[in-house]
Amino acid sequence: MSGSSSHFPGRTEPAMPLPGYDPYDDPVTARTGGYPAYTAEPTLTADDPQREAKQVKDRDRGRKMKVTAPVVPPGSVTGRSLTLVIAIMCFLACLTAGAVWMIKESSDAWLSDISSEVTVQVIPQDGGDIEKAMADVVTYLQRQRGIAEVRAMSLDQSAELLQPWLGSADALKSLPVPRLIAVEVDRANPPDLPQIGQDLEKTFKGASLDDHRRWQQQIRAVTRSFALGGLAILALVAAATTAIIVSATRSAMASNREIVEVLHFVGATDKFISREFEKHFLRLGIKAGIVGAAFAMLVFMSMPAIMDLLGGGAVSAVEMQRLIGTGSLDALGYVILGFVVVTIAGLCMVTSRMGVYRILHGKH
Repeated sequence: MSGSSSHFPGRTEPAMPLPGYDPYDDPVTARTGGYPAYTAEPTLTADDPQREAKQVKDRDRGRKMKVTAPVVPPGSVTGRSLTLVIAIMCFLACLTAGAVWMIKESSDAWLSDISSEVTVQVIPQDGGDIEKAMADVVTYLQRQRGIAEVRAMSLDQSAELLQPWLGSADALKSLPVPRLIAVEVDRANPPDLPQIGQDLEKTFKGASLDDHRRWQQQIRAVTRSFALGGLAILALVAAATTAIIVSATRSAMASNREIVEVLHFVGATDKFISREFEKHFLRLGIKAGIVGAAFAMLVFMSMPAIMDLLGGGAVSAVEMQRLIGTGSLDALGYVILGFVVVTIAGLCMVTSRMGVYRILHGKH
């Protein structure tokens, strides 16, 4: 048979090697017949000391591993619902803290005004000249140490004070209406009011001094009652927030159980895992706190407009100012609202950290 019959149809003949070429001299195909050589990693036995060193190295690598995705997804439905609840809690806490602060500022202003002014009452005597008695009392008070100003009120002014209770002022002129003297006290050098009151009663018949001490005690009692009520509300809000965060932490741990187990498998410590949850709830608390505080600020700023909208009118606005001052927060009041936000965020962070530690240690 001819040499061409030994070839298969369609088969390509390999190229003839160049003269002097040895394929075994090729470093790639020397031992594989044209395929790259595969070098397998040496198998480590259980008794091999390198096995333990390799495991420690892998564990350290897992600890230093940078987590690119959060352990707790922030955009989940539970996260949005929890943000809304915490924002409502912070809104209530800011409203309570702001209201207590405004009442406290108004109370301080009342006490300052009351303590800086006292009233002397002169009762008309039978057969006596009330105008002369008033002039003598005014002269006596002006000579006392610590008295800044003495102002005698006329009969018409005294009748106007009694008009809401006794009716028309014209009918009161025929009655023996007590006359009043307003005395302004020097705050830098206050007088001895009890001694002045005793001297007035001894020197002038029918004269008495009222230092408004009873009103001051009543104002302090009311202010302290409001403050205690506000603290009780803040304590309830803090307790409710703590319970909500504990429940949310347990839910997050249960829904991310596989992720926590994988992190433990690669060598992550409990501290690392709790820190991830801590960061999540801290961000949530700050965001929710800012939203709640912003709405509380809007309420305080729009309080006068709300009173007008409800039909209170100018009289209600004046009464509101007497009760809580201007009806708006000052700079220190807004600082208190910021402190409430920080407190809520810190409470979320600490509560979640303690909850995660307790759950992880319970599993261990």
